Amino acid sequence: MAEQNSVIAFYDERMLAHEPNIEVPFLPGRMDKRVRSLLSGLGVPWKYPEHSARLTAIRHLLDLEPVPGVTFEAGMPATREQLLRVHTNSYLDSIYRLRGKNAWLDVDTTAVSPGSLEAAEIAAGTAIAAVEAVVEGRAESSFALVRPPGHHAEPVRARGFCLFNNVAVAAAHARAVLGCQRVMIIDWDAHHGNGTQDIFWADPDVLFFDIHRASPFYPGTGSLEEVGVGLGDGAIINVPLPADAGDAAYLKAFHEILVPAAEWFRPDLILVSAGFDPHSHDLALNVSYDGFSAMTGILQGLARRQCGGRLVFVLEGGYNLISLSRGVRSVLKVLAGDEPSVPGLRGLAEVEAAAAFHRSAFVTEQDASSVSSNAGTDGPSGTT
Repeated sequence: MAEQNSVIAFYDERMLAHEPNIEVPFLPGRMDKRVRSLLSGLGVPWKYPEHSARLTAIRHLLDLEPVPGVTFEAGMPATREQLLRVHTNSYLDSIYRLRGKNAWLDVDTTAVSPGSLEAAEIAAGTAIAAVEAVVEGRAESSFALVRPPGHHAEPVRARGFCLFNNVAVAAAHARAVLGCQRVMIIDWDAHHGNGTQDIFWADPDVLFFDIHRASPFYPGTGSLEEVGVGLGDGAIINVPLPADAGDAAYLKAFHEILVPAAEWFRPDLILVSAGFDPHSHDLALNVSYDGFSAMTGILQGLARRQCGGRLVFVLEGGYNLISLSRGVRSVLKVLAGDEPSVPGLRGLAEVEAAAAFHRSAFVTEQDASSVSSNAGTDGPSGTT
């Protein structure tokens, strides 16, 4: 078993080569015309939101403010066999033909550039490497810092900036190769993980818990009634939330829904699709850094009780570079042994100090007299 609070963060610069640029010529065709028509209707300049600075900002912050106990390792590319566990042959054939090219893949503006296929293979393979590290006992927990993200990618199509479903590839690998019979996936990204849900829709051995901003927010899926089918009926748990939901709602869902479900399911491994767009800076929801810290603490305790601490985070969304990088750091700090934060308490000590500083300005003569007359007394009886 791995040493408690041992953490490996996986980071590979080859994933920076995914660089869709709407200014360069894309493959000619109807898709290109439709996407450009949509973008021209925005009335404002548009740049591809999922860019390489998302990873470099995280790494830069962790270099400036290291988290003691966190070590770094490089990733590895996923093989076709590994990808085929969750994607179809026809889909892989179609996307492999785009290696070295620029192309739109979906009208929701998912695109590839010449380096995207290698980056996506490494993203999926790095998620596998993060799982292998905890299952083999080299670390108690790990964090795969990957891009492009994956949870919108379906078995037969790319969607929502996602090419391969990284967390699903890692879960399937854990079950097929590493001896994990039951895998739990928690998705706390602001957007519903439609692709992950689709892949494990009828699978009773993968419990998928997704808390997200409710439809019609992208991708419009994830209602309460979406619970899986067949033997997998009940293995899908969706918690859709309103736009102003924050820490209290997330933690209530974790304590009252996620934890009982996990204790019933008894997973061998816990994976987290960790998006940081629920943070208030990203404008999707109102989760704080303390909220991410508290959720991580809950999952760490759950993993220690259920599966020897085996807990793997895989990066999904988050497009404000400050909240993304600081959100990742707040997770790593808890994994490495810091006490989880208590949301809602930040700033209270400062308010108390300010109150003590200012209080004398508002003391009335009567208050001052009362204080003076009680000086030296001990308790309401007035005895010394």
